[in-house]
Amino acid sequence: MVIKVISAATIGLEVHKISVEVDITNSLPQIAIVGLGDTAISEAKERLKLAIKNSNYQFPSTKVVINLAPANLKKEGAAYDLAMAAGILTKEKIINDIPIDTAFLGELSLDGSIRPVSGVLPIVSGLYELGIKKVIVPYDNLSEASFASGIEVMGAKNLVEVVEYLNGNMELKELKQDPNDFLNMEFEYDIDFKDIKGQSHAKKALEIAAAGAHNVLMSGTPGSGKTMLARAFSSILPPLTKNEAIELTKIYSIAGLIDSKTPLVIKRPFRAPHHSASSVGITGGGSNPKPGEITLAHRGVLFLDEMPEFQRSVLEVLRQPLEENFVTISRIQNTIKYPANFILIGAMNPCPCGFLGDRKKQCICSEFQINRYKAKLSGPLLDRIDIQINVPRLTDEELTAMKPDNVTSKEIKKRVINARQIQLKRYEKEGIYTNSELTPKLINKYCKIDETSKSMLKGAINRFNLSARSYDRILKISRTIADLNLHENILNEDIAQALMFRGLN
Repeated sequence: MVIKVISAATIGLEVHKISVEVDITNSLPQIAIVGLGDTAISEAKERLKLAIKNSNYQFPSTKVVINLAPANLKKEGAAYDLAMAAGILTKEKIINDIPIDTAFLGELSLDGSIRPVSGVLPIVSGLYELGIKKVIVPYDNLSEASFASGIEVMGAKNLVEVVEYLNGNMELKELKQDPNDFLNMEFEYDIDFKDIKGQSHAKKALEIAAAGAHNVLMSGTPGSGKTMLARAFSSILPPLTKNEAIELTKIYSIAGLIDSKTPLVIKRPFRAPHHSASSVGITGGGSNPKPGEITLAHRGVLFLDEMPEFQRSVLEVLRQPLEENFVTISRIQNTIKYPANFILIGAMNPCPCGFLGDRKKQCICSEFQINRYKAKLSGPLLDRIDIQINVPRLTDEELTAMKPDNVTSKEIKKRVINARQIQLKRYEKEGIYTNSELTPKLINKYCKIDETSKSMLKGAINRFNLSARSYDRILKISRTIADLNLHENILNEDIAQALMFRGLN
């Protein structure tokens, strides 16, 4: 009789049930593993032999055939080791029986211990949706898996514990944790807004960006504080919700970036890839595509310092995720969609030498060099960046001032959270959370303006040749400014301030 053991595979964030089928035939001793597995799976043969023998169990002296079904689905990694070993030991009558509602995940060491694997939380959550009631995971993955709801999760340290549990001789450790217990913690940030001298205009722009989840581009001379402002931005973002924390943990688990000491992602991500990053590194990729930087920045910040130094092709791949809040990765075998709802913060110099428009140092770039440098950021990409500001060099008074800024990140964060709460209440029936997510239809519904404001916007359209997308984004910024100012409707002053933050004046 063929023994069937349940395991699972992930394609992107989608979980597929894998049936590990084990049978033994009268033939020369060997192990044959079929079912479209990768190198790690084919190498499981030696791990299985020694793990079973070193656990003091008898390995079959005939041919063992293991099929990973369905056969048309690519399988990767060593997470199927435990399921294969359980199937072999059941076939050899060492394990009495394996319940059909129990799944197995884990890599085997040669001594029979069970090593942790990636993707445990999304797999366990997905197995529950597929009808599985129990899952045995590596002990080191138990804390991560404990955040999955509705399913019984048990941790095992070695193969012997799994055998004894299945034979009813012992109990495995179970754990259940509530994400809310971890999300109320206060964090210390390296940079507080009060530590940044001057730049009140830029600070206000970042406050608006945080309140409405708007994208920002800062242009200024070297040393004006652009990078410091960007790195302080995380300190004014609202805390993660329970659903956001679980969503992020699943993404980081798939990417293999979960630390066993901190199994739940509780801080909004801040990703700052180097300008040498490839388009695959930014969007994600591989034969079984893994998340890229824009997905790892989901619900957080993607900071591109020296933005024009990135390859043009890398910057252009951001256009679709910035508009749709997800990235689609197409391969011959499958198409994968990853979430990519992030706030983009870009920083750049105004010209190649960095001193165009500086009050103290003269620019040495030609007009051709300046135009070529600025052309690295295409019009369609700039159209998707809501807030565009200049960050000038600090004055002598600001630079030498010993007294820190009175406004702290904590105070700004309170205003940001209040504005976000207003948006959550307003859009509770629309399926969105922030003003940046407004569609053209919703803009017409929630961004109504009076005739005076319309006249002001008409003037801006004619003067600066605004596109329809730029017009919509000005209305979104105006809606956020109105929320920060506790205005129920968008006022003329909100529109005027929004125009200031589009780099138009």
